[in-house]
Amino acid sequence: MGSEIFEWILQQICGGRADPQRHPAAFYRGLRLVGIDGSLFSLFNTPSVLKQLSKACTRRMQAAFAKLGVVALVELGTHRPMAAVISQDKESEMALATRLVNQIPAGSLLLADRLYGVGKFLVAFLRLFAPGQSDFLVRVKTGQFHSRCLQRLADGSALLELLGTDAVAGGKVQILVREIHGVVIGRNGKRTVLRLWTSLLDEQTYPGLELLELYAQRWEQELSYKELKINLGTAGLLTSYTPTTGRQEIAALLIAQAMIADLRLEVGHTGAVPVLRVSFVKVLSHVRSLWNVLAWSGDCLRPAQRTRLIHGMFDSLLSQLTPPRRARSCPRAIRQPVSSWPRKLKNGGCSHGAFQYELIPA
Repeated sequence: MGSEIFEWILQQICGGRADPQRHPAAFYRGLRLVGIDGSLFSLFNTPSVLKQLSKACTRRMQAAFAKLGVVALVELGTHRPMAAVISQDKESEMALATRLVNQIPAGSLLLADRLYGVGKFLVAFLRLFAPGQSDFLVRVKTGQFHSRCLQRLADGSALLELLGTDAVAGGKVQILVREIHGVVIGRNGKRTVLRLWTSLLDEQTYPGLELLELYAQRWEQELSYKELKINLGTAGLLTSYTPTTGRQEIAALLIAQAMIADLRLEVGHTGAVPVLRVSFVKVLSHVRSLWNVLAWSGDCLRPAQRTRLIHGMFDSLLSQLTPPRRARSCPRAIRQPVSSWPRKLKNGGCSHGAFQYELIPA
């Protein structure tokens, strides 16, 4: 059937589900927090795969397996996939992301990493959204782009005029952004400099220090990919032997992730607890068990009995909530010296406490 039917199903069921009143962590001042990022899935090295796909080049050699790329929009407060594009012909992550821009819902605040802090992507975003419909907050590589400072604002941020490439009409267009330059001080005292661009131009309504701290929530997308690829998927290789069935499998995993996210929302609402304290792994395990019971029982169970089973599953999940996240960081080290990272020789070295944020005045 090809992968089109699976992608069509994905389009029908995806989208934002968080409510501003029930799930305040999924919003910032009324704007829905949405992340965009790409990932790669590995396939077996079958003749069909190697004929159509290529292996990525790493720092040392070619990757072991051919890859299929995917770019997804994720509702950051619930880890629910909102839309996704799967590569068809070796497209780059930026090419896939540009196709996905028109599926960002109005009233969103898009958070993205340094790959998207370029004029080409921001022009595509601003072409679609008139001022006030949706906004962005992206990280930018330090010292990479030329800009003209128009005004220094009271909170230490600045209004900049940039030139971006219009991929549709061609040529250069002017972009107005607000730049926030700051430092994140880790629990171990390490200082990381961040340069952010945003379309939220009012420093009174959206203070720069607040946005600097908010950007850390982009990491929720990485946790969402962990749930998709490790908890729900096979963690290593897809089970498919052709690129077409590989795209079907990725779309099916995204569909399943959206269904589990919806159940987490229901469980969280039933127990009046934050959604992300409902364990993704436990919901997945409970649902698999429940579906087996319902399949084996056939018509033996009346609708009321089925409903009681579901409520019993919800009660079980609420009794196994994960505790609030600890304010802890582990050292960035590895046991085998395969990169420039320091080698980990013994356990320990974790640091505790809260992060600190400082603005660097323009």
